[in-house]
Amino acid sequence: MESGSGSGSGSGSWHMEKRTNLRGESTARDVENVPEAGCLSIVVLGASGDLAKKKTFPALFNLFRQGFLNPDEVHIFGYARTKISDDELRNRIRGYLINDKSASSEKLENVSKFLQLIKYVSGSYDSEEGFRLLDKEILEHELSKKSVEGSSRRLFYLALPPSVYPSVCEMIRHYCMNKSDLGGWTRIVVEKPFGKDLESAEQLSSQIGELFEEPQIYRIDHYLGKELVQNLLVLRFANRFFLPLWNRDNIDNVQIVFREDFGTEGRGGYFDEYGIIRDIIQNHLLQVLCLVAMEKPVSLKPEHIRDEKVKVLQSVLPIKDEEVILGQYEGYRDDPTVPDHSNTPTFATMVLRIHNERWEGVPFILKAGKALNSRKAEIRVQFKDVPGDIFKCKKQGRNEFVIRLQPSEAMYMKFTVKQPGLEMLTVQSELDLSYVQRYQGVTIPEAYERLILDTIRGDQQHFVRRDELKAAWQIFTPLLHKIDDGELKPLQYQPGSRGPAEADELLAKAGYVQTHGYIWIPPTL
Repeated sequence: MESGSGSGSGSGSWHMEKRTNLRGESTARDVENVPEAGCLSIVVLGASGDLAKKKTFPALFNLFRQGFLNPDEVHIFGYARTKISDDELRNRIRGYLINDKSASSEKLENVSKFLQLIKYVSGSYDSEEGFRLLDKEILEHELSKKSVEGSSRRLFYLALPPSVYPSVCEMIRHYCMNKSDLGGWTRIVVEKPFGKDLESAEQLSSQIGELFEEPQIYRIDHYLGKELVQNLLVLRFANRFFLPLWNRDNIDNVQIVFREDFGTEGRGGYFDEYGIIRDIIQNHLLQVLCLVAMEKPVSLKPEHIRDEKVKVLQSVLPIKDEEVILGQYEGYRDDPTVPDHSNTPTFATMVLRIHNERWEGVPFILKAGKALNSRKAEIRVQFKDVPGDIFKCKKQGRNEFVIRLQPSEAMYMKFTVKQPGLEMLTVQSELDLSYVQRYQGVTIPEAYERLILDTIRGDQQHFVRRDELKAAWQIFTPLLHKIDDGELKPLQYQPGSRGPAEADELLAKAGYVQTHGYIWIPPTL
């Protein structure tokens, strides 16, 4: 089922829709009638893996600690092939929940309470026996909470490689769904990468789509859960002074940048299968581009927002080879898990062009790399030069609006002011909203916390829809196939550098003007 046909709402509920159940009977489902309270079973598949231990369980713990997971309603199930006991899984997780020696007694008590909610079930990912046992454990929990049959909520988080998604989803559909189609819900959270190209992504979408309706599928991209990414819609559509500026008449170029100051760090074998474009640009940075470039949605309903994101993706022109620079840091192939003649890029800079009225002629520069000279992720909107510049200050740089996604979350406007003194001299400064200074004492939630909570609430606004995924792969698949076939080669660059010098040359050709002599310094308390 193409996701565009689903009707969403802010609560993630969907209207009466006919489907045929596994017994061939026509059924109707109306999730609007299911209260977002009562028994909730959260199943983490791949519970013994790194993703679950480092991200999923800590996010669930923080939701529990903040009162979003009621211990009287919630039970958490870990499922994996590893044969361990409940206590062994709890002990493995504990170290990721208490990551400092000075943890308060309150936190230690919360950790103990949280761990008692976790039960472990061992089984393979294509085993009827394992999933029947999992269903039996979930049902016992639901009965202990005196849930009305079919009114319970079941959330399955697939912290697993995409290769096992189809078999796991089939097992869930056949053996672990709610016991009645007249109420309750079952939701599936799948992690990226969603395929390796258009064909594999569509195949994966079809396999999962045959088992679950689009409103039940939550394709998680954790960048959409970041605080500053979530702020983009508010910035653009709730502030009058941005509305007339946000177009090709005023904006010269947009950069969306992801930089890491370390290499693959033991993940070389995994990373080499995908490369920096599949790992970062095709999903994370492209999602940010959609929010920067989209038109104002009709409302804040998830489907209205995602409709506008799809329109942006469908307006992106094919990427030109001459507007792509690939790099691979020296020493990458020294990793024993990486092939000696690997063509996988660890760095990429490329220009995307959006063919519509608002953005015609404005280059969107996507840049991502590993083993560079700094670690940051940011959006940099560079405005055009001031016409009739009477202060002769063009050489100092242009106005820029910068949104720092991580670290040191902030947004600041670079602009020109008079330098204090008796002379009429200009200098660049900034208007600065730095979160550590403005929101003292406020803890910014981790992206996974927000997205898991959205899944429980049924809000799909920050998740990738099927047609959105397809449009994203259509943009990048031709380029990726050229890299896979060896037609495009990455340039070597030194670890700790800015990347290949050719990338800066591409930026200059695209119209980006680098500021010299000015550096934004994050404030400290």
